[in-house]
Amino acid sequence: MASHHELGKKGEQIAQSYLLEKDYQVLYTNWKYGRKEIDIIASKEDCLLFVEVKTRSSSQFGWPEEAVHYRKQELLQAAADAFLEYSPLQPDIIRFDVIAITFNSPDTYEILHIEDAF
Repeated sequence: MASHHELGKKGEQIAQSYLLEKDYQVLYTNWKYGRKEIDIIASKEDCLLFVEVKTRSSSQFGWPEEAVHYRKQELLQAAADAFLEYSPLQPDIIRFDVIAITFNSPDTYEILHIEDAF
């Protein structure tokens, strides 16, 4: 597996652990609909979250959250619509979050959780 894929998987694991520590229930990871994918689907109380995780090995080429551009948001929303169409879950609140992870060194990183990002 290419190193950027390994970094992405590591970031998704960190994001999942972070959500669990914050008392979210992780329902699905890497949920796919066609070519669209939702990194994490989680819930807390009456809210269903669709979470996009972006990880960077440094901030040298920009912050990870900057990669969640308009087209990525559209794809995530389309995947969320498909999930809700086929899921028995009918939440009161739906939220799109971004979890951005930037590594400062191989063992240290910063996490930014942007709730209701778009």
